[in-house]
Amino acid sequence: MVRISSVNVNGVRAAARKGMHPWLADAGVDILTLQEVRAPRDELEKALPGWTLVDDEATAKGRAGVAIASRQAPVAVRTAFGLDEHDTKGRWIEADFDINGERVTVVSAYVPTGEAETPAKQDPKWAFLDAMSLRLPELAANSAFAVVTGDLNVGHREYDIRNWKGNVKKAGFLPRERAYFDRYFGAHGADVVAVDGTTGPGLGWVDVGRAFHGEIDGPYTWWSSRGKAFDNDTGWRIDYHMASPTLAERVEHYAVWRAPSWDTRWSDHAPVTVDYRIG
Repeated sequence: MVRISSVNVNGVRAAARKGMHPWLADAGVDILTLQEVRAPRDELEKALPGWTLVDDEATAKGRAGVAIASRQAPVAVRTAFGLDEHDTKGRWIEADFDINGERVTVVSAYVPTGEAETPAKQDPKWAFLDAMSLRLPELAANSAFAVVTGDLNVGHREYDIRNWKGNVKKAGFLPRERAYFDRYFGAHGADVVAVDGTTGPGLGWVDVGRAFHGEIDGPYTWWSSRGKAFDNDTGWRIDYHMASPTLAERVEHYAVWRAPSWDTRWSDHAPVTVDYRIG
């Protein structure tokens, strides 16, 4: 059994100060993917001593940043994402692991937040989602056991946002954004009619959280700092494990770790943890 956990740490140094280590000591994680690391390599190493680390820093200091921490070293690491016109540094890293005789590809991804009706912020998000549409089939072709984890900054369905009616015109729940996920999770090769009315081929990936929990609200992974969103569980499910079909069949358990209270959180996102049978 291999336990893979993903979390947007909202700054790894701050997370370490606020209580990430006690959680990690109890979590039994084998591979930890992080987003919004917001720190150079030396600070990441201080925050996660004893782990094997691979990372991709953002171009802008103190912004974005993705990493993968593991108990065993990966056999290959890639950060190229195929976009030249947009800065994707600190947003995508892939690592291959040989585990019990099987090759597993793990991705830590941090999709741009975007902002509706602000092209300078939303266009990079469209470009990133387009690039994912091209990269996902390549990942599946190269590895039967592949998982894209991370803060993908889109609530796919109405189950994924408590107040979805008030957010249909906002980045994170725009019909065009959700349409990408309709295709990502659509049956492989089938013509998928997406929520925005467009039609495109399904890529066959599996939303592990939705597959595990079924048609229910949440469980949410991020809560706004406004009002009492956390206390009232008025959240968004925007952090995913997106698994290739073969790996999805190996899922044993899925869990979102929600802090006991607002003041005990060490990030505004909750870790999403999945147990996979490998080998």
